[in-house]
Amino acid sequence: MSEDRESELFQALAVNLFHAAWMSLGKIPHPLTGKLERDLGGARTAIDTLSALEVRSRGNRTEAENRLFERALGDLRLNYLDEVKKGEYAKADGETPAAGPEATA
Repeated sequence: MSEDRESELFQALAVNLFHAAWMSLGKIPHPLTGKLERDLGGARTAIDTLSALEVRSRGNRTEAENRLFERALGDLRLNYLDEVKKGEYAKADGETPAAGPEATA
């Protein structure tokens, strides 16, 4: 397999995890239901998996791959924190958070 093909597949894997995290954050619709579904536990798992992939592949990535991880992880982490804060505000206002038990921990 060529190095270019390996890079394409590696980036596709990262992008799939990126989309799974966005979907779990309720930022993009679930492909089967078409609905926004918030699952902070799922988002956290996808972000942590992306982070582990980033750490384990350091020194072996192209510049394009480095930029992909930098942007994806930065955006996801900020949006994850925003969603957690939303859950905290809802809890403080007496509302039930839409994200399940992970948001209230």
